[in-house]
Amino acid sequence: MPLLTPPRYWFVIPAAGIGSRMGADKPKQYLMLGNKTILEHTLTRILSLPNLAGIVVPLNSQDNFWTSLTILQHPLVHTIHGGAQRADSVLNGLNYLADKAHNQDWVLVHDAARPCVTIENIQTLCDSLASDEVGGILAVPVSDTLKQVASINKIQTTVDRSALWQAQTPQLFRYKLLRDCLMQALVRNENITDESSAVELCGYQPKVVEGRTDNIKVTRPDDLLLAEFILKQQEKQL
Repeated sequence: MPLLTPPRYWFVIPAAGIGSRMGADKPKQYLMLGNKTILEHTLTRILSLPNLAGIVVPLNSQDNFWTSLTILQHPLVHTIHGGAQRADSVLNGLNYLADKAHNQDWVLVHDAARPCVTIENIQTLCDSLASDEVGGILAVPVSDTLKQVASINKIQTTVDRSALWQAQTPQLFRYKLLRDCLMQALVRNENITDESSAVELCGYQPKVVEGRTDNIKVTRPDDLLLAEFILKQQEKQL
């Protein structure tokens, strides 16, 4: 049966992590980049997308920082409690959308700590997969030489990188398919490293859409300076 209405685009941006590798006094999504927090930069980008149905932001139940961010009062932003792991938070977000999203709607899951993603790249992802029944992810081909290393820090072999891609976000999937796959993978206690891995574990083959190398994830202290530089360069190009 053809859809009576075009599929809508929803975002889930899990922000319940504590960012322990940053060694900061607050979760990394609340660290400052210029005059905004990382989370504010990320949400500002997403909110500028046309035809956005809404954004769900799963937060840590002990989070006392989010109330200071006025952007989280935006009518398209919905805050909920996250879970113990990223996959739990994403599933909580999908469950929140149960009475709002249609089965064939699109859900884009994006890292809260990827503030440099461009609207053009997100649009390319959506346009490239518009007729796909499963979905796919932004990713970039691996450019560095990769080494497989033993536990004693000795190189075992050099890995062929010709077919390897580095996964990014957003990751775009049909609402029902992603929700079902995450539930099944969690019940089976599978190792879910990203949303695509849950979909793959259920026998599907998501597609790859080439992203940009400046779509970095802020993980370590040095990444803050790099992200700030990228944002300034991107602003000059507008």
